[in-house]
Amino acid sequence: MPPRASWTGHLRLSLVSFPIRLYNATTTSSRVSFNQLHKDCNQRLKQQMICPQHGPVERSDIVKGYEYEKDRYVLMDEADLTRVKIETNKVIEVTQFIDAGELDAVYLDSPYYMAPDGPVAEEAFRVIREALRKSRKIGIARIVLASREYVCALRVQEKGFVLTTLRYPGEVRQAEPYFEDIKNGDLGKEQLALAEQLIDGLAAPFDASKFNDRYQDALLEIIKAKIAGTEPVVVQEAEVGKVINLMEALKASVSQAVGKKPPAKSVKAAAAAKPQKKAKGA
Repeated sequence: MPPRASWTGHLRLSLVSFPIRLYNATTTSSRVSFNQLHKDCNQRLKQQMICPQHGPVERSDIVKGYEYEKDRYVLMDEADLTRVKIETNKVIEVTQFIDAGELDAVYLDSPYYMAPDGPVAEEAFRVIREALRKSRKIGIARIVLASREYVCALRVQEKGFVLTTLRYPGEVRQAEPYFEDIKNGDLGKEQLALAEQLIDGLAAPFDASKFNDRYQDALLEIIKAKIAGTEPVVVQEAEVGKVINLMEALKASVSQAVGKKPPAKSVKAAAAAKPQKKAKGA
């Protein structure tokens, strides 16, 4: 049984509409987190709001304000915020479809799993899912989450959808200032060929299960050692060698990558391994 949905509403595509549920696709529960303690007694510290004029403030005395000029605010209460109602409050409306290659990864924000909300919605959900799968497109829609409207991308994953909220252009820094000092010009053909060979030698299908947070693993080992009262074993950081001769470094890297890759069967070897069919009358 799936966990509790983080959002419920409707997915609408033109005149087709059906109820859906969203579930958080990621979690931070496995991350190591620390509490702030008082150095003298190890009691956990509590955060407190302080007014520079009146000192500590009770939570009931806190209001929201928007700074429209330096040190000048307009106050906003819950009644003001509830007046902000737009059409996408409980509806995810798909407005267009794009090729997967058109969506720059820098705009991707938070992913959610989408499933139908009940058996009545399942038929329409499956029809739209299969049509989108065959089109090899990504749907672009709008959704309101936590009192904010997001543009989102909708793509098929297995038997359902993954909805990913997108950052707005104003939230993404343009790349040009960071790359403007990189020079253009011709590259050595031999060096380029070796670099391509290196990439090919390290090419493999992506398997997320093969990766883990090595920093967190090492941090947990130190924490366990301190709990047990033993001296933790600290692994020394690997030294990164300076590249003095690019060509020699590329050749050595290609040789190392090729050595790690299992050898491909030759055509002759594959043919020899095949069982030969007996000739008629033999």
